[in-house]
Amino acid sequence: MQIWRICKARFADEAFSGLGARRFGGRWNSPGVPMVYASSSLALAAIELFVHLEPNLQPDDLVSIAATLPEGEPARRLRLDELPSDWWTDDFEPLRAIGDGWIREKSSLALLAPSAALRAEWNVLVNPLHPAIAEIEVEEPLPFHFDARMFR
Repeated sequence: MQIWRICKARFADEAFSGLGARRFGGRWNSPGVPMVYASSSLALAAIELFVHLEPNLQPDDLVSIAATLPEGEPARRLRLDELPSDWWTDDFEPLRAIGDGWIREKSSLALLAPSAALRAEWNVLVNPLHPAIAEIEVEEPLPFHFDARMFR
């Protein structure tokens, strides 16, 4: 399975370390818990980043990074009935409990979680503590630019 991340160029070397999410936490992890947030397509990765950008500030230092998860290492897919009925809201605590537990269990390298930005799409969470993390094939970062029309 191919996955995608977009990040600032200066963080490309640690894009699959989980350090950024460990520092700040996110929808699916508490601060202090490492997790890699990736997407199932470059387009979804762009939308996921775009919803967090300052309006009218187009970043000029981004890269996209594709990676391939190891074959034979199945990803777990969250079922919507496992989630709170309003899982897409800003109440992260129930989702963080799910993500933190999954990281601790190391039951799979990847977890498919629904996107709050595009609810019909799936993000791919990666457990940097899982033994198979070293088997991810990470490609070279490529410059990434949003279309300027997105910032008008």
